Amino acid sequence: MLVIPAIDLRQRQVVRLLQGRAEDMTVYSDDPVAVARQFEAQGAQRLHVVDLDGAFTGESGNLPVIKDIAGAVQMPVEVGGGVRDLKVIESLLSVGVRWVILGTVAYRDPEFVKQACREFPGQVLVGIDARDGRVAVEGWVETTTMPAMDLARRVYEMGVEEIIFTDIATDGMFTGPNYRALETMLTIGPKVIASGGVSRVADLEELAQYSLQGVSGAIVGKALYDGKFQLPEAIAAVNGVLSRKPGE
Repeated sequence: MLVIPAIDLRQRQVVRLLQGRAEDMTVYSDDPVAVARQFEAQGAQRLHVVDLDGAFTGESGNLPVIKDIAGAVQMPVEVGGGVRDLKVIESLLSVGVRWVILGTVAYRDPEFVKQACREFPGQVLVGIDARDGRVAVEGWVETTTMPAMDLARRVYEMGVEEIIFTDIATDGMFTGPNYRALETMLTIGPKVIASGGVSRVADLEELAQYSLQGVSGAIVGKALYDGKFQLPEAIAAVNGVLSRKPGE
């Protein structure tokens, strides 16, 4: 399991939102490239980038920043937020992004997911954001009636091999991950990157124990920016769990 630091972009700044609310935004840096380089220097092996402008409006001016980030680091970069057509996917991949994350469109247009997986095999992820077990879309503004596990099953059958699962209620709240929801998601089939609620190294150590069941990564954002722990400390702790023999 990888510890994956997050960069949320809004108006070309590094920000964090509380439970996805645009009005509860904290700006952490106006230099996203420097933040990405710092994460890599601290041992990160993968970077999660969210284009909040794209998520909220469907349009974004952050592509130049994303290109600069992807060009400045050696680690692979995944990007999501407002990705709703094949041209956007192609644009992101062309500037060095390794994986593109589909969100709202995975719920609204299943056929698009199939087409994206055919045209860009192995480079399409789906972000499933859940509020009380139901899929939330449009930058978490709208909560649907679809159970999150149903969407996970659907996109897995379409060829998506890895999903990013976010429990909105825990995101940025320092309450710990929603393990019950995660366990349910792990029964579906795809690998799962867990997101939301990590507030301490012990949370990551707990998540690492799910690696054999399919947890491939854990995204960490606000806890790093607020200094709850340091990235090298978190990576070392997770690696310690992964290196243990069963039963130790």
